[in-house]
Amino acid sequence: MQKSAIGLLRRIGIIEGISYLILLFIAMPLKYFADFPILVQIFGMAHGILFVSFCLMLLIVWFRHRWSFMRVLWAFIASLLPFGTFLLDIRLRKE
Repeated sequence: MQKSAIGLLRRIGIIEGISYLILLFIAMPLKYFADFPILVQIFGMAHGILFVSFCLMLLIVWFRHRWSFMRVLWAFIASLLPFGTFLLDIRLRKE
């Protein structure tokens, strides 16, 4: 059961990372350069829900697996950076 928590964190992280990239590199440019803001509303909401889900799952993994504070902090910072959750996934996959 403990491995499934990390697996779920990885899956949420990948989906959250994809939504972040779509928001940054597709929706935002379309909003500002093509006056097409609806995608920011859609992907912004989706990304927000996924980000909160990622943070909650990170807390669950922290307590179940007794991760150090620095490891949790690194994972959280990775979720704030473009491509960060993909790097986190690579690191977690090695375990």
